[in-house]
Amino acid sequence: MSVDILMIGPMLRSTMEALDTAYEVHRYWLADDKQALLTEVGHRIKAIATDGHRGAPPHVVEQLPNLEMIGCFGVGYDGIDIPFVTGRGIKVSNTPNVLNDAVAELTLAMMLGLCRRIPQSDRYVREGKWLTKGFGLTNELTGATVGILGLGRIGKEIALRCEVFKMSIAYHGRREQPDQPYRYYSDLAEMARDVDYLVVIAPGSPETRGIVSREVLEALGPQGALVNVARGSLVDEIALVELLASGKLGGAALDVFADEPRVPQALLAMENVVLSPHQGSATHKTRKAMGDLVVDNIAAHFAGKPLLTPVN
Repeated sequence: MSVDILMIGPMLRSTMEALDTAYEVHRYWLADDKQALLTEVGHRIKAIATDGHRGAPPHVVEQLPNLEMIGCFGVGYDGIDIPFVTGRGIKVSNTPNVLNDAVAELTLAMMLGLCRRIPQSDRYVREGKWLTKGFGLTNELTGATVGILGLGRIGKEIALRCEVFKMSIAYHGRREQPDQPYRYYSDLAEMARDVDYLVVIAPGSPETRGIVSREVLEALGPQGALVNVARGSLVDEIALVELLASGKLGGAALDVFADEPRVPQALLAMENVVLSPHQGSATHKTRKAMGDLVVDNIAAHFAGKPLLTPVN
């Protein structure tokens, strides 16, 4: 008997093809009358395929009485109310680990782009300015100190790459990790005062919303830079823009924003920022691995096996 799945939004082509082959997939985002779709097939839906942003809206979940699991494409699952769905006995999976290297790689690229002013120097050459005058000097990562907010799987990969660049490393998190060789700060603002770069790679959640506050950004100071590859919700974006504009914060490399894909207009004209359209895991190799893990988690569930990467 075919298993019915509700796909909340478009996914990677290979992921959609694999799910179409194995299941009866209902494309929620394409339905002209979404409520009519839920009324018609809601009782048949046993799984949701989604991503961390679109998630699984509670008003949708409530109309799926036989829903057993949610397969989330992405390590973050901001759009899924975990207490709500687990309280209904619904299992949730995500796609950790397979994107660690790609996100860590982009983090260092963003840091390099910021400190060596790579976007600006590229534009300088293209505009013919090098013909009349040299570009000038920049900063470098060697010898700088980086503070990592969130020393989880990806945070550790970032730290390893920073070691290669001969940087000093510190971190802040909910608790100290005694097995790690880096300096731990229990106070985020204190760490910000002591580092040159503050890398944000903590999960997006109600507990971490706004954790990089005005106080933290001011502590980072005019010689410091923020690097956010986590979620825009973790940063006080209004304060960030104000401090960058006033020179009270030295710079920022931002892959994520509070209201994506809308970016504060003021940031677009700033020379002390590097902007990226949420590209952390956006490589062919990594996205394929993430999609395969979504498919494999759903398959494991309906084969009566434990989820490969459950959200606990």
